[in-house]
Amino acid sequence: MRLYPKVIPIISRETIQRLMQDGDIEVEPMRVADAEMDLSAIMREYLANEERVNQATREALERRGYDPSKFNQVKREMADVRGFKMGDEGIEYVINQMIEFLLISRNVEEVFSADNSLRQKIHVVMKKHLDVDEDIDKEARSRLKHLQEGTSSFEIEYNKTVEQIRRARGLI
Repeated sequence: MRLYPKVIPIISRETIQRLMQDGDIEVEPMRVADAEMDLSAIMREYLANEERVNQATREALERRGYDPSKFNQVKREMADVRGFKMGDEGIEYVINQMIEFLLISRNVEEVFSADNSLRQKIHVVMKKHLDVDEDIDKEARSRLKHLQEGTSSFEIEYNKTVEQIRRARGLI
């Protein structure tokens, strides 16, 4: 799962609405937008931290003289050194931050549900908006059936196709 900036406000809005509708939290009507913005801020901060890891990775690749194909391997190393969670662990980290926010926020009057219930409901909302990568992968591969997987031409065309699909869907 990957977090895209354009879906952050949607995730925030749906999370607050779902938790309010299910009676998990109570938010005054005048504070709903503020609560949504707070959840958005948590996700934006995660993306900012990810970009710092990406920048450190690019610098490390350059310093070490590594090929850009080692980006993901070096990124994992950089993330581990910084204690930054990626992938599904990153999403769990963000969800935990959201739950912590709900418990201490001035914008949330009351939290009625246990953490695990909140975690499950927030995860459902996030999964709905973050599982687009699997769909994009399937669509890109179906468009590239004429190329043999594993070849450099496939990799180049695959990356171009994925970017085109993301742009078409408004993800970048």
